[in-house]
Amino acid sequence: MATVTGQLPEQESADRSRPVPWVAVGWFLALLVAAYFPILKHLVIQWALDADVGHGFFVPLVAGYIAWQRRADLLAMEWKPAWWGVGVMAWGMLQGYIGTLGAELFLQRTSFLITLLGLLLVMGGTPVVRKLAFPLLLLPFMIPIPAVVYNQITFPLQLFASSVAETVLDWLNHPVFRDGNVLELANDQKLDVAEACSGIRSLLSLSFLSLVYGYAFDRKVWMRWALLAGVVPIAILANAGRVTITALLAEWNPDLAHGFFHSLEGWVIFLIAGVMLVGLHLVINRIYKWKFERKAAA
Repeated sequence: MATVTGQLPEQESADRSRPVPWVAVGWFLALLVAAYFPILKHLVIQWALDADVGHGFFVPLVAGYIAWQRRADLLAMEWKPAWWGVGVMAWGMLQGYIGTLGAELFLQRTSFLITLLGLLLVMGGTPVVRKLAFPLLLLPFMIPIPAVVYNQITFPLQLFASSVAETVLDWLNHPVFRDGNVLELANDQKLDVAEACSGIRSLLSLSFLSLVYGYAFDRKVWMRWALLAGVVPIAILANAGRVTITALLAEWNPDLAHGFFHSLEGWVIFLIAGVMLVGLHLVINRIYKWKFERKAAA
């Protein structure tokens, strides 16, 4: 007697393509981590010591969680190795070797991502990489930007934040003299807008947060990139406000411009920037809905 399975031919085909070499995947990933362990170890240490990249701890966790959410789709697709991924892996390893010889951390760390991409191509092919495209795009946020680029970005931001603070303080009738990124206040206090106060810290963290927030709360793919673009002015304005508030507090009590209170102020400003990001999302959605309804009415 024939047995009725209730499966369609398409479902049976999908079931035949389900087996995934999990043992091989785990083995190759373990080898990859072992090969890059010295590089990854120093990267984690920098996350712990450098507040500018403290969000790096969350990047692989979030990316891994998003990839895990897509496990059903990954299991349903046929894994077809793309052997040209071996060339990508060779490129990554060669870049890592060159970075090690030249003591260039950025080349070393990005070589890990390139080698990981090549490994995924060898294991599952381009369909697997396309399915994991978004979590893979999040991973570069865990790598600090090169010092040369960092210095080129931070100094203009320092000057902008101190300039905005000078203008606002003048409007509020608080005498201030600005010399570059140093504010001289009326009570003979000098406020140095250092690199940590340039806004780069909130810019990097908010950029990562904007993509994750857009993924979690909006199905429109373009919204993630719109929010990412909106992060730049939000981070810059929020940090300029932080410098201004710090200057006002320093006039009232100089101790509030340093130590714990200064760090607490930074967290509060970051939360405000996060609220501004949510507000930007609501505004963009309101405009999008208005245009959509107007187009439908026409």
